[in-house]
Amino acid sequence: QLQLVESGGGLVQPGGSLRLSCAASGFILDYYAIGWFRQAPGKEREGVSCISSSGGSTNYADSVKGRFTMSRDNAKKTVYLQMNSLKPEDTAVYYCAALETGRATMCWGYEYDYWGQGTQVTVSS
Repeated sequence: QLQLVESGGGLVQPGGSLRLSCAASGFILDYYAIGWFRQAPGKEREGVSCISSSGGSTNYADSVKGRFTMSRDNAKKTVYLQMNSLKPEDTAVYYCAALETGRATMCWGYEYDYWGQGTQVTVSS
């Protein structure tokens, strides 16, 4: 059974950093693009970043460019989101999601098929 589990969320002060992890099980991660999404209270879910199946291509929302970095370790079946210079507006539940793409480099702007349960990130002083 395909499963994604996020971890690493928490409370951090503005300007601080967090690293989120997305652990995959039940499928071969090498053939899947992974996306990070977030949803703040009262707002629609938005795409944050994504990484292609090989890790060779990444995309970021304008609001996080230069602050967030996505990476993956297919051998460990884990994808990461390093978040630096966090702002209060980054507060949200963060979700990782998987999309089967084979070896294609696509990842941004697609409907993802499998989702984790989410992890809360709160940026506040």
